[in-house]
Amino acid sequence: MVLADLGRKIRNAIGKLGQSTVINEGELDLMLKEVCTALIESDVHIRLVKQLKDNVKKAINFEEIVGGANKRRYIQKTVFNELLKLVDPGVTPFTPTKGRRNVFMFVGLQGSGKTTTCTKMAYYYQRKGWKTCLICADTFRAGAFDQLKQNATKARIPFYGSYSEIDPVKIAAEGVEKFTQEGFEIIIVDTSGRHKQEASLFEEMLQVSNAVTPDNVVFVMDASIGQACEAQARAFSQTVDVASVIITKLDSHAKGGGALSAVAVTKSPVIFIGTGEHIDDFEIFKPKSFVQKLLGMGDIAGLVDMVNDIGIQDNKELVGRLKQGQFTLRDMYEQFQNIMKMGPFSQIMGMIPGFGSEFMTKGNEQESVNRLKRMMTVMDSMSDKELDHPKASELFTKEPNRVARVARGSGSHQQEVRDLLAQYKKFSDVVKKIGSIKGLFNGKNGDINPKNMNPAKMAQLNQQMAKMMDPRVLQQMGGMGGLQNMMQQMARAGKM
Repeated sequence: MVLADLGRKIRNAIGKLGQSTVINEGELDLMLKEVCTALIESDVHIRLVKQLKDNVKKAINFEEIVGGANKRRYIQKTVFNELLKLVDPGVTPFTPTKGRRNVFMFVGLQGSGKTTTCTKMAYYYQRKGWKTCLICADTFRAGAFDQLKQNATKARIPFYGSYSEIDPVKIAAEGVEKFTQEGFEIIIVDTSGRHKQEASLFEEMLQVSNAVTPDNVVFVMDASIGQACEAQARAFSQTVDVASVIITKLDSHAKGGGALSAVAVTKSPVIFIGTGEHIDDFEIFKPKSFVQKLLGMGDIAGLVDMVNDIGIQDNKELVGRLKQGQFTLRDMYEQFQNIMKMGPFSQIMGMIPGFGSEFMTKGNEQESVNRLKRMMTVMDSMSDKELDHPKASELFTKEPNRVARVARGSGSHQQEVRDLLAQYKKFSDVVKKIGSIKGLFNGKNGDINPKNMNPAKMAQLNQQMAKMMDPRVLQQMGGMGGLQNMMQQMARAGKM
C-alpha cells in the first residue's frame, strides 16, 4: 500500500501522545521530531519538513487551549491540516466535460511508467462511460507503439500510431483530428521521454503541445527517484504548462515522499496515483482522503462514492427485495461482480477507519480475489431455479443431489458448495434483519434513512454483521464499537 511505512510511523508518533499522563510542549516536541524524521526518511524535502514543524508549533499554544479540551485530538487535527498542505497545492484539478473532446498530453522521463499510465487513465474513464482513445506520439523509444498497441488492445481501447512516420508532431496532430471527427471525449496523447532531461526532449514536447493544444498537460512522476523529483518537476513545468501530476510506482519500495512534495514545485494537483502493475491499480487522488488513509482514519466518503459509481442503487428489483428481506444466490453473485468492479481489495480496505494500510498484503488480496472467483464459478453451475429461489439454502438441504450436481459441473468439491451456501445464509439473515426494520427505507429511491433505525434493531444488525466478519477484521476495526462507528460514518457520508 501507498507509503505504508510513513503512515505507520506518523500514527505511532501521534499515538504516543495518548499514552502520556500530561501533554505539554516537551511531549509535542518529541512527537514532532518523530513525525519530521519519518517525513525526511520518506524523501520529503527538508525545507518542507521544517515548514510543517514551524506551522504546527505556531498553531498550538498550550496556554490558549481551553481547559478540558482534548489536547491529543487538537494536535492530531493540526498535524493533519499541515500534512494536507504538503500534498494539496490548493488548485482545482482540470475536470473533463462530457460530450466534447478533452485532450490529455502525457509528459515525463523515460521509465516513469508513462505509456502504462496512459492506458490506465483511458481505462478508468472508459469504465465510467466515456468514449476514450490513445495516441502514440513516442517515436524515440523502440517498441513504444507496440507497447501502447498491446495495452490498448487488451483493454479494448481504440488507438492510433505509426511504424513508418518518424515525426511525433504529425502523428499527434493526425491522431487528435481523427478521433475528434469520430466523437471521442477523452483523447490521450503519449509523448516521448528520455533517460535524462535534454533540450531535444523539451523542444519536441513543446512542438507537440502547440500542435494538439491539450486541455490538460499531465506530468507522470516516478516515485522511486526520491528527492530528484523536485528538480525534474521544475524543469518540466518551466517548458510546458503542467496542469496535473500522476505519481507512479507507489506500490514498490519507493518512499514516495519526494514525489508528493514535488507537487509544491509545480503548483499542480496530483490527480491519480499508480499503485501496481495491473490496469486497475490506479487510484483517483483526493488530498484529504489520502492523508486520512495515511493516518489510519479511513475514507468512508470515498467508499460511498465507489459504491455509488457501480450503480447498486439503480437496481430497483434488488432494492425492492431488500425491503422485503429477500436475498437470492443471484443477488449475491451480482454483488460479488460489483465488488470486483470496485477495484483492488487493499484499496477498499484502506478506506475503512482503523485499518492500517499494511493490513491486507498483496498475497492476502490475491487469495481473497481467487476465493470470490471460485465461488462465482460454483454459482455458474447452478440452475435459474436455484439462483432465484428465495430460500436456496433450504432447497439444497432438502435435495442434496443438487449439491453433488453443482460440484461436478463446477469442478469443485461438495464441501466447497456447502461452504458457499453457508456464506449465502449469513448474508440472507442480515438482509432479513435489514428488511425487518420498519421505515428504514425512505423515499421513492429506496435510500436508507438512518434516523428511522430503532437502536435495538440496529444493535442486532451490528451483531449479525460481526458474526459474518473475519475476526481479524473486526479486531482491527476496534471490535463492536468500531463497527458501530463505521456504520454511523457511512450513514453521514451517504447524506453528503
